[in-house]
Amino acid sequence: MNGKDILKQFGFSTSEEPRSIYAFSPVYRVSPEGQADIIIKKTQRPLEQAGRVMDYLRFLKKNDVRVVTPIDITMQNPQQIEDEVYVAYPFIEGDVYTGKDREIYEAGKLLGKIHALSPKENDYQLSVYDVYDFNLDEVDESMKQISEHVGQHDVDIKLPLLERKLCQAVAQQEGLKEIALPKVMTPHDYKANNLVYTPSPYLIDPDNATWIPRIFDLALVLFLFHNEMDSAPDKLFTPNQWTHFMKGYAEFTELTEMEKTYWNAALEHVFLDEVMWLMAEVPEDWDRPEQRSLFESLTQALNDLSAYTL
Repeated sequence: MNGKDILKQFGFSTSEEPRSIYAFSPVYRVSPEGQADIIIKKTQRPLEQAGRVMDYLRFLKKNDVRVVTPIDITMQNPQQIEDEVYVAYPFIEGDVYTGKDREIYEAGKLLGKIHALSPKENDYQLSVYDVYDFNLDEVDESMKQISEHVGQHDVDIKLPLLERKLCQAVAQQEGLKEIALPKVMTPHDYKANNLVYTPSPYLIDPDNATWIPRIFDLALVLFLFHNEMDSAPDKLFTPNQWTHFMKGYAEFTELTEMEKTYWNAALEHVFLDEVMWLMAEVPEDWDRPEQRSLFESLTQALNDLSAYTL
């Protein structure tokens, strides 16, 4: 279905085909006459799951978390259109992240508050993280693809060391699965391009909300906070920047000794789950110098994670 028809399903009409403001998925900005701008975007969740996510977001907003929630319109929101699900959010005006220490500290505070608000159980029945079934064949296949990208672009990545780390993560995943790590409801995918500073950070893309071990969510932040963000540094957090993030985070959430013990194992697992796929399966990322630089810094950090503590 084209963009015009999608907007029409939400009660908005346009004479021209709208252009997505996001390169990787349909995201349309609508400017109704006499009203504030609106974003209509595709969400990856089936309709029933999307509805539960929206209930969770309303819970966060009710508790003074700066996060978008579905706008009130006469049409169903979110709604299924053919085989896809779309949701209409308010457009949030503000500044983009640029890597300043204060921005990082405030981002840490926002995630700390979100984690602190999480109920002890999965009350909103969000999707449950359960990805502990990687095997060595998958690592081998991914490494072949990564090796091709590295050779094509002459990137400084030590492939044998990367493969050894990934195989180590495969070997320890079953043990990690059995550990009763504290879990939280969280928007997940918490990164710079999902925040707008107004001047405090406002979360604008919370559709990936999940019930997940808390330190897995933090690990994803460490690795991919700067991913696909032109105004961000082209590398992961420096140790000093990570300290700023965790200082803000700790104002609301205190981590357990168990989480600190298994932090490195969680980092290696999340790299296996999230970063390996990104490096292997998204070849267009390798065409961008800033993304290649990010990949270099990610693999270098994986070799020695001691500077990134909780």
